[in-house]
Amino acid sequence: MMMNFEGKQLIDGQSITSGIEYFYAVNRTSGENLDLRFFNASAEDITMAVAAAQRDFVITRNKTGIEKARFLDAIALELEKAGPQLIQMACLETALTTVRIEGELARTINQAKLFAKLLREGNWVDAKIDTGDLQRKPAPRPDIRSMQRPIGPIAVFGASNFPLAFSAAGGDTVSAIAAGCPVVFKAHPGHPATCEIVGKAIVAACVASDMPPGYFSLLQGERAEVGIALTNSPAIKAIAFTGSYRVGKLIFNAAAARPEPIPVFAEMGSSNPVFVLPQALKERRSTIAAGYVNALTLGVGQFCTNPGLLIHESDNNDVLFHQELTNNINAAPGGVMLTQAITGAYRAGVSIRSAIKELQILAEGEVTNDPQRQSPVLFKTSLQEFNQHPQLEEELFGPSAIVITTTSPSEMVAFVEGLSGHLTATVHGTEDELPAYKTLLDVLETKVGRLIINGYPTGVEVVEPMVHGGPYPATTDARSTSVGTGAIYRFTRPVCYQGMPQALLPDELKDSNVLGIWRRVNGNFNNTSI
Repeated sequence: MMMNFEGKQLIDGQSITSGIEYFYAVNRTSGENLDLRFFNASAEDITMAVAAAQRDFVITRNKTGIEKARFLDAIALELEKAGPQLIQMACLETALTTVRIEGELARTINQAKLFAKLLREGNWVDAKIDTGDLQRKPAPRPDIRSMQRPIGPIAVFGASNFPLAFSAAGGDTVSAIAAGCPVVFKAHPGHPATCEIVGKAIVAACVASDMPPGYFSLLQGERAEVGIALTNSPAIKAIAFTGSYRVGKLIFNAAAARPEPIPVFAEMGSSNPVFVLPQALKERRSTIAAGYVNALTLGVGQFCTNPGLLIHESDNNDVLFHQELTNNINAAPGGVMLTQAITGAYRAGVSIRSAIKELQILAEGEVTNDPQRQSPVLFKTSLQEFNQHPQLEEELFGPSAIVITTTSPSEMVAFVEGLSGHLTATVHGTEDELPAYKTLLDVLETKVGRLIINGYPTGVEVVEPMVHGGPYPATTDARSTSVGTGAIYRFTRPVCYQGMPQALLPDELKDSNVLGIWRRVNGNFNNTSI
């Protein structure tokens, strides 16, 4: 049984709205409106949500790791309870498969638990202590201690392509909560009902774990005004965004132009080049072709890690490799894309590329009369011809890619040197030939956040070492990640305490080390008391 949707904002633990304009959730497969109305957040709603976050930051910033871990575990539990409703509604609003949404729900639950584990261990705060030396000459050395502390209320913008994992209870939200920062979440209009279910689960978890109601608020809205107002709100201290380059750059520029500029952690997608070395191509031609097309078309190509460029050296295997790629693309059925706007942008992008004379269509997926379904398209060109059109490096969101042939290893390296920043790069090579391409790997390291050997980029594991980020324009801050436990540091800053009495220090920095965490004390790493 589906829940009763209210279509309002979730502010201070309540479903309320002062707005009068509204929009409807959409059955993505049919393209028809559902009988579910959602109110656009008004200026008053936004002000209330931000004020509640600012008010309760006084409380959340001092919550212990154990208390915040209980909150995250409670969120995971509420998501499990809401699972059947979530899966049904997310599939309805996005046209993604049940298997895909089930996997994404599991990922969302597990990442909340991952941050709960991080908080219970407590070592993430990076505690450093240099005890004072009153006998030092010519002047005494003061007692100096530091650790990571939360920065304040965070605005999080939900992504279109991950209705759960990068949405209301996604990695941005849980990493901010783990840091002790209240979240004001802007729901994506492509799946408002899914967001309401998740938002109410977080509110329930807030009550169950005795957290202040301003720790999380959810705002609906199909217009840019909601995002602009959040970006310009003086109480917001950082922004997390996943989406297009155009919107991400607008938010970044607006945040930088504020009287108090704030950091924007915008993940804006990329073309994620895949390189196939000669020996690997000769030995694993069929396997690589099948794996590449599967990665390209997974989820109708709607991943920020979608491999949109395929580069290999031209040799006698070209024709056979391209035929393998063609066979796999021709058999790919395509699918319904997430929103009508994304569908329109994909069609326009394919049309623009088809008009470039240096690009040849290598293969297209199954043709269908269903206007809602989009087919994959694979283009091919040489590196010299590709270089005539620098815009081809930009992401085309959807199941389309360009196969690029090069003439030598040095030409391949030169191509990488000219690339802008990307989230990932992949190299397929044999154990014997990879060392000979060390220069290629070294240059690629400067261009991406994740370097993959003999795999594909679309699987982003939620584990501690994961880096989901990269140099601009893949993100606005190459030092950050939006997946993995390192995501917490986007919402913290180091604070130093000099000469602070023991009673006033955070527990993490007290001599007694009651939490038993690992700290660097006078240059030595240990978990003992001083």
